[in-house]
Amino acid sequence: MDEGAAGMDIGGLWENTRDPTVDNFNDMRLHENLLRGIKAYGIEKPSRLDQQAIGPCCEGRDLIARVQSDQEAMTTFAIVLLQQLATKTGGADTRNCQALVLAKSRETAQQMQRAVIHIGDYMSVSSHACFEDVTKDMRILENGVDIVLGTPGHVCDIINRIPLNTSELKTIVLYEVDEMFSRGFKDSIYDIFSRLPNTIQVIVMSATMPLDVLNFTRRLMRDPVNVMVKDKDLTLEGAKQFKVMVEREEYKMGTLCDLYETLTITQAVIICNTPGKVDWLTDGMGKRDFTVSATHEDMEQEERDLIMREFRSGSSRVLITTEQMAQEIWKLGVSPALVINYDLPSNREHYITRVGLSARIIGRKRVVLNFVTDGEERVLKDIEQFYNTQIQEMPMDVADLM
Repeated sequence: MDEGAAGMDIGGLWENTRDPTVDNFNDMRLHENLLRGIKAYGIEKPSRLDQQAIGPCCEGRDLIARVQSDQEAMTTFAIVLLQQLATKTGGADTRNCQALVLAKSRETAQQMQRAVIHIGDYMSVSSHACFEDVTKDMRILENGVDIVLGTPGHVCDIINRIPLNTSELKTIVLYEVDEMFSRGFKDSIYDIFSRLPNTIQVIVMSATMPLDVLNFTRRLMRDPVNVMVKDKDLTLEGAKQFKVMVEREEYKMGTLCDLYETLTITQAVIICNTPGKVDWLTDGMGKRDFTVSATHEDMEQEERDLIMREFRSGSSRVLITTEQMAQEIWKLGVSPALVINYDLPSNREHYITRVGLSARIIGRKRVVLNFVTDGEERVLKDIEQFYNTQIQEMPMDVADLM
């Protein structure tokens, strides 16, 4: 088989090796206290990912799940880890970590831990999300934790300092591995795997699966089950999409300022591809006397939390951010009337996670403006073809659509 370019997504080469078979949690042979937690968490029926992934994972199989909704994946893998802990044998030293979850960011690790805590509310399972204070993390881990979560770099640092005993680890989850690759965590992941038992179960979740990521993960796995679930909950319905043609990249800021002056909106999110671009755009808007706030993953956590609280409360009206942080905003339930893609996404499959509305959000409307240079028309056409949608030129009365 021609493996193609490293960054090429496998697309049609992907083949599911698991079909949905169980559509009821009661038929999955889950622990009774886990079933109580699932019900209390408000999950009534298994998702498509639940149906395809829980069975093989609980059987100890390695698994690669390609799924667009990371929220759906969070609950699935929380259920998997909790079920495995509920059935662990008494021979293991319960003070030692049983499951390790690697995430792309601190925020993702926190969200995953919250899912574990809430769904495992009726179970005696301990978890810890490792953050920036390594000394504090080490002290907690020395007392014994069932599930450890964190970014590859931080977890690797802790393992190198010995307090995290990996000898009895049963399962490792690589959560959003494509994003971890793009952030330079590949070497840290390799380093972590060099310290793990050869028998460890490997579970991988990724929204996209470029060939280099697929080949890397398969080298770490044994005959993995392949699962692909398209998120039918995220939809472009209700999102009015338009393009704003800009001859050259350097003209985008002027165009944005013109829009800022003409549109009266409650809240807007402006998405850039990199933290550096966010800083540059925020500085440029500020110099032109436009009031905006900004957040991205390279900022200190306290500053990010403050900015998020202000935007969520409505005291901040226009937020410039990255794709990653925009997704954190959607998870908080904030649904701004306007989303501006100052940069088009580098991967077409990320477009819907930027601008797609959840089907559960009844009656919400969203206008999406895509800034497109002459050289980016091909990228936009690729997005249109992939989602079978048409993105028209922005009308003069766009403000009336919000």
